[in-house]
Amino acid sequence: MREIAFIKQNKSKWLDFEQSLKTKSKRNPDELADSYIQLLNDLAYSQTYYPKSKTTIYLNFLVSQIYRKIYKTRRVEQNRIAYFFRTEVPGIMYQNRTSVLFAFVLFFFFCLLGVISARYDHTFIRLILGDEYVNMTLKNIDNGDPMAVYKSGNSLGSFIGITMNNISVAARAYIYGLSAGVLTFYIALQNGIMLGSFQYFFYEQGVFTASLRGIWLHGAMEIFSIVISTAAGFMLAGSLLFPKTYSRMYSFKMGVQESMKVFISTLPFFVAAGFIEGFVTRLSNTMPLWLNILVISGSLLIISFYYLIYPFILNKKQSYV
Repeated sequence: MREIAFIKQNKSKWLDFEQSLKTKSKRNPDELADSYIQLLNDLAYSQTYYPKSKTTIYLNFLVSQIYRKIYKTRRVEQNRIAYFFRTEVPGIMYQNRTSVLFAFVLFFFFCLLGVISARYDHTFIRLILGDEYVNMTLKNIDNGDPMAVYKSGNSLGSFIGITMNNISVAARAYIYGLSAGVLTFYIALQNGIMLGSFQYFFYEQGVFTASLRGIWLHGAMEIFSIVISTAAGFMLAGSLLFPKTYSRMYSFKMGVQESMKVFISTLPFFVAAGFIEGFVTRLSNTMPLWLNILVISGSLLIISFYYLIYPFILNKKQSYV
């Protein structure tokens, strides 16, 4: 069947489903389940014969939305917070995987740009980090303790201050999505170049390994969470710029709801990163190397699995529901 004929044959049915999603009236769960099965069949057909078509994208969106409505209609005994982290956020991450990929590619590109800039312009690192910070770090390196900056201040005070600062940076990256993503792009640029030039600075000073052991104890979760918040900002911008088949207002409303949930999901990771930076990073040069590697790799594995791998596992499970 040609795609145009397929659309004409099912258009009225799809529009009815779409309208039911926009209304707040409760439909019979059996009717919803029947609609879900019909849409799954249509989606399977579209994926087979029109895999790159907008029709397939549209049907995939309808299927995911009806599934969520079915889930909310059922009486779920599990804890709402558990559902939020276990099902809702990973589902949103999968639906918006393009924005997530874009955020990561952009961030690592800017990191590379920071490395290149620091290598070929010896004044660049001072421009980015400031003379005071660079001079202090050089002094710490001369004293044999490159990570001494993380040992200053009270552990609890550092934990609270660092956590609040990181959340503030992430919140700006997210909220700036309202600028059609322009300022979110700038936040990614700023953070990526800073990280790249910062790491090259330690490499240039011959203390690269010590910097990895110190910075990435907390940086694995902290930096990853900032990139996810940046992705949430791009999701928000995308709902404004690319409403697809919906009105711009309805698309924006959906975008706010979904991107906000993604941003909120990063908060526990920021708290964990702040705790590590406040209480653990100051011990980076005294703890055993195996423990250092375990904390870094464990942190990276947990957050990578949750945001990048688990959404695909969950989507695969839901495809067989």
